[in-house]
Amino acid sequence: MALLNVSVVSADQEVWSGEASLIVAKTVEGEIGVMPGHQPMLALLTEGTVRVTAADGEKITVDAEDGFLSIDRNQVQVVASRAALAS
Repeated sequence: MALLNVSVVSADQEVWSGEASLIVAKTVEGEIGVMPGHQPMLALLTEGTVRVTAADGEKITVDAEDGFLSIDRNQVQVVASRAALAS
């Protein structure tokens, strides 16, 4: 099964990285879901949550503010001005 290689970072730290089967993020144009095989794209993030379903099924929620989401060949980069794991 194909997986996404994901990195979620803020301006000063790596928040989470690993393999995932699904990512859902809030962009300026609405929510986007990303699964393996997604077409390359770049999207602007808005304040909201980034939800990651890790390869092992664990659900990770990150509170993010501004930034962008980049997808290319199952590589996903989430870069936010501020981001932290939700409690």
